[in-house]
Order: sequence, then structure tokens, then C-alpha cells
Amino acid sequence: MTDHPGTGLAMSRFSPQLMYAAAALYYLQDATQAEIAKRLGTSRATVSRLLSEARRHGIVRIEVVPPVQAEDDLADRVARALGLRALHLAPAAVKGGVGAALARVLSSALSTVGLRAGDVLLVSSGRTVYEAAQADLPRLPGVVVVPTVGGQDEPQAWYQTNEIVRQVAAKVGGTPAFLYAPALPGPELYERLIEDASIRRVLDLWGQARCAILGIGAPPPLRHSLPSFVPAGAVRTAAGDVCTRFYDRQGRPVLYPGIERLMATSLDALRRVPVTIGVAVGAEKVPGIVAGARARYINELVTDSATAAALLAATTGHSPDLATGPNRRRSSHVSD
Repeated sequence: MTDHPGTGLAMSRFSPQLMYAAAALYYLQDATQAEIAKRLGTSRATVSRLLSEARRHGIVRIEVVPPVQAEDDLADRVARALGLRALHLAPAAVKGGVGAALARVLSSALSTVGLRAGDVLLVSSGRTVYEAAQADLPRLPGVVVVPTVGGQDEPQAWYQTNEIVRQVAAKVGGTPAFLYAPALPGPELYERLIEDASIRRVLDLWGQARCAILGIGAPPPLRHSLPSFVPAGAVRTAAGDVCTRFYDRQGRPVLYPGIERLMATSLDALRRVPVTIGVAVGAEKVPGIVAGARARYINELVTDSATAAALLAATTGHSPDLATGPNRRRSSHVSD
């Protein structure tokens, strides 16, 4: 694993300045190792070690990305394999910057939807959606931003859908509508909540949505955590979930105790939303993406090139031949 610049540099036998000097000469000025050794007054073997240390400590970062043509082909093949309207492809995301990397592509995808003032945009919880909400999104003045699921008693910020909605609304210049209800209330509270006027307003907005941004969960056995009200044993066969509604590899709902009281957009309701954009990255998300797309819970996808390659391998048995080339973001649109 490559350290960020400055991480662990004190443990190197070389100073950061010396590593940088060798790397700049080699990578930016095309100097040979022999020339660098002469200029720095050291040996070629030391120059080789300097370059290796510079890479290890993040002073030098090497990125391998597919060329434009390969990305176009990859996006098109994955979109067709999954029956998606569109696949919006980012370069392979860097660990720790997943949301920011995908946000630029999500922004482009949202810009093509044509949302206007008064239109309803649904937003789910989830780590990737939360991270994307921290980055720039397109201006969509007057759009009503609505949570897809109620509040969850979890410490992680990405479970707090109302807060994610507030952030997205601030980014796009929209109006947030908050759902002041727990995701899974008890029977008596549930009956009172669904009669509350403010709650009914949000539930009615679910049926008016023109677009939804949906995080896609990994299979429960591969996850670090689940909402506390979801029993892991009851959903162990799930391929993934959207809006805390789990489904198997055929896209069929996987039920758990109390789900009839879940304050969340239903899977059937998601099928009726004109544009449902899944936002997910990582090999562990592949089963949930494939099942969710084929069940029509999502009809567009924002992901990175590495995940797209894994999706292609999972759906066709063929891996793409990705060579190095210019770093570009691509989208592939496929007719229904």
C-alpha cells in the first residue's frame, strides 16, 4: 500500500528532499539513473533505491487508466449486459476518495436528467452517497430533495439520511424535505406516524419522484455493519440492498422481522421512478449491482472502471483488455 506524502517519511533512510529531487529528475526531466547519480553525487544503486522509496512514500504516484476507446467499450458492454439506460464511468477510484471520484460523474449524470424546480429527487443513505454529497454537484434550483428512508440509530454519518438530504439540497440549490421518523418504528408508533401530516407529505413525495440517487449495499456477510434493526441471519442470502430493502440474486425481496413497518421507499415504487441512479464501487458490490439492475431497482449506474470490469466478468465471463491511456470520464447510453 502506498503511503500518502509525508506518511512514514521519518522512517526512510533518505530525506524527502532527496527522494523528490531524484524523482523529479527521473520522471519529469527524463534523466537516466546514471545522470541522476552524477548530479546528486551518489551511485546508481542509491538512485534506484531513492526512486523506490519515493514511490513507497507517495512522493511518486503511478496511475494506470484505460484509454478512451476501451472505456467507451467497457461502459457500453456493461450497460447492455445489465439492461441499463446508462452507465456513467469514472477512472478507478483511489482508496479514501471514492465519493469524490464518483461525484464528478454523478454530477454529470444528474445534469442530463433535466430536473426542474418542483421536481422530486430522492436520496438514499449509504457511505458512497454520503461521500459524494461532500463534493460538488450540479445546480438544480428549486428541486425538492427527499430521503428514501427514516432515521437510524447508528453512529456513522452515512446512515443519517436527513443529513445527507440537507447536504445534497445545499449543493444543488434545492429544498430539503425531512422524514422525522425512525426507519423501523414499533407497531403503535408506526400507526401514529403514518397518520401524521408531515410524514404523509414525505410518503406522498416518494410517488412523485422523477429521479433517485441510490447507494447499493454489499451482501450482508461481506459488510462491516448492518443497521441494528436488521437481523444478520434473516438477510444472509441477500445479494444487496437499496433503502435498507434487501433482495436476493434474482432481485426478489429478502424479508426480515418488522419490515412491514419499514419507513422506506418500496422496491416497487423505485421501479416506477423514471431515473434511478445507483452509486456503488467495489468488487463486493457486484452481486447487489447485478441483481438490482436486472430487477429494475436501478436503471442507471455511476461506478468506476475497476468495478465495471468486475461487472462485465460476472455477467459475461469475459474480462476487458484495459491498456494505459488518457484519463477521461465516459458515459454509455443504451436505449430501453
